[in-house]
Amino acid sequence: MKVRAHLFISGIVQGVFFRYATKTEATRLGVVGWVKNLSDGRVEVVAEGEKVDVERLVAWCHRGPVGARVTKVEVQWENYSGEYSSFSIAY
Repeated sequence: MKVRAHLFISGIVQGVFFRYATKTEATRLGVVGWVKNLSDGRVEVVAEGEKVDVERLVAWCHRGPVGARVTKVEVQWENYSGEYSSFSIAY
């Protein structure tokens, strides 16, 4: 079953390679979508793929890469769109 998750990640999540590490992890899991920094200091992620793989990426986002200090992850489950073919860093 394919799903879509829209995440907002708070804490020390900018300046610690969070976007790059998220892209690497998503690609490893076969998840597509994007990640970007927000002006308020959070990181936003849209991830689509098989339910188990997206759930694994969501769980990873609760930790993030070494150096990150995640304090909150808001997850909104949305309808799968199939609009992405890869995972990218958005600006």
